[in-house]
Amino acid sequence: MPEATLTKKIIIAIDGPAASGKSTTAKQLAQKLSYTYIDTGAMYRAVTLKVLRDAFFEKIFSDELFLKKLLSETEVILKGEKVFLDGEEVTKDIRTNEVSSKVSKVSSLPLVREKLVEYQRNMGKARGVVMDGRDIGTIVFPDAELKVFMIADAKERAKRRYAELKAKSPSGDPGVTLETLEQEILQRDEDDRTRAIAPLRKPDDARELDTSKMTIEEQVAAIYELATDVISQLK
Repeated sequence: MPEATLTKKIIIAIDGPAASGKSTTAKQLAQKLSYTYIDTGAMYRAVTLKVLRDAFFEKIFSDELFLKKLLSETEVILKGEKVFLDGEEVTKDIRTNEVSSKVSKVSSLPLVREKLVEYQRNMGKARGVVMDGRDIGTIVFPDAELKVFMIADAKERAKRRYAELKAKSPSGDPGVTLETLEQEILQRDEDDRTRAIAPLRKPDDARELDTSKMTIEEQVAAIYELATDVISQLK
């Protein structure tokens, strides 16, 4: 496709379960299209990190007024690939296994979603964005021009998360077994699918992409092709 036609901007919503390849693929796709990448999962992880650090995890589920005040005093900012929580860079801190195991519960809270969804919508108003998460195509941007729902086998997703944790550990020890990761991923899938607010589901008009046997490069190429097709049809 001629580059001139790609100057038309769209919103690309990429949803799917944990460790299906969304974030890495979305990030590289945004670079390829010269779009802005918005990692919505990082926002929920940042809020989760805050409540875990301050030992407020249990309290936010029982005290709505406390949670409302906490959120009013919380600032999450994305600057490229860096994530800042109340002025502190927490890019690596939000990727721990502890945060991963709790983020689905925190993101199920209506007040948390309300605050972050509003922020996400404001970021995407100008279009030319690639946004990934659990409810982008269903809740945040139901009118996105391109919606992709990524899936992958649970065992494969556990292997990816294991390799990610191992690579980020100074000692090379992921700190968790592959079997435990698989069980945690399956539990998170269940939590995401069954939560009352914005459960994980494939949008009716989304293109499904099974990434179980695909490389990141293949995933990016597949969605890039879908995006250029959509853009070429814009008037």
